[in-house]
Amino acid sequence: MSYKKIEQYEEKITSHLVENYRETLILLGENPDREGLKKTPHRVAKAMQYLTQGYHMDPKAILESAKFQESYSEMVLVKDIELYSLCEHHLLPFFGKAHVAYIPNGYIVGLSKIARVVDCFSRRLQVQERLTHQILDAIQDVLHPLGVAVVIEAQHLCMMMRGVQKQNSVTTTSAFSGQFEDERTRAEFIRLISADLMHR
Repeated sequence: MSYKKIEQYEEKITSHLVENYRETLILLGENPDREGLKKTPHRVAKAMQYLTQGYHMDPKAILESAKFQESYSEMVLVKDIELYSLCEHHLLPFFGKAHVAYIPNGYIVGLSKIARVVDCFSRRLQVQERLTHQILDAIQDVLHPLGVAVVIEAQHLCMMMRGVQKQNSVTTTSAFSGQFEDERTRAEFIRLISADLMHR
């Protein structure tokens, strides 16, 4: 399975989605034939396929494509990885950043592949808790490192523009395995993701 960005869209799926979104506009009291909405069902059909393209990505293939033998055995951290996802409860976006670290055990992986794995799972209908563990499990299963750590900080529009309407709320989730379950290793990870080392 490919992990490349969607450039083409399945015609049959797009056609069905267009019909459904057109009907949705009618049910909401709109006129889908007015100028501003004529192409909206088609645009939304393509947008939703793009925003859920993670279903067509294989996290194992992503990681295996740039897996290298290496004796390095200290923490590798990629932090502040932007992520955009859709809450599976309301189909509203949540967005934020992921911090992902692992301790190699004979193998390292190309750094961009960690960000691609984040995209692979975030470009789906999700809950943040599951997303956090899916990223950890994928890295653990392919690299078999000495430990993996994942922290995600995100804002959820389902809490901001509807429901409780708390504009400044941020949700943080975490998952740890192996050596990151040790308090000292975990503390080092937390210190590194909190530090602004690039601007010292």
